[in-house]
Amino acid sequence: MRVMENADTVIQATKNDPRVTKFGSFLRRTSLDELPQFINVLQGSMSIVGPRPHAVTHNEQYRKQVENYMIRHKVKPGITGLAQINGFRGEIDALYKMEKRVQYDIEYIQNWSLWLDIKIIIKTIFKGFIGKNAY
Repeated sequence: MRVMENADTVIQATKNDPRVTKFGSFLRRTSLDELPQFINVLQGSMSIVGPRPHAVTHNEQYRKQVENYMIRHKVKPGITGLAQINGFRGEIDALYKMEKRVQYDIEYIQNWSLWLDIKIIIKTIFKGFIGKNAY
């Protein structure tokens, strides 16, 4: 497989991204593009609930800019999380958005319970899959 981009450069998907087809846009808007991640859950490398995984280059960037950023790696990444149900999903176009995500991730880690996971899953179903930040 050939890749036409520098491996150190990660370009996030954005609203009206020209790389996304109409069908792909529908999948993203409805979050159906997340379904293949359930394979990772079944394999044990992800959880349903937990901090969303980021690109390795983003980890390197934000670990230097956001206090306690790497704490989020103490648990398995998840398909949905506290940050996502509170509106912090999609493109990161400002540092404060990543700071808020990390705050929610740390809050989740510190307050984890089965009940919290259930609440996050329910909120994800009712408001997370189709939201203003899903595209």
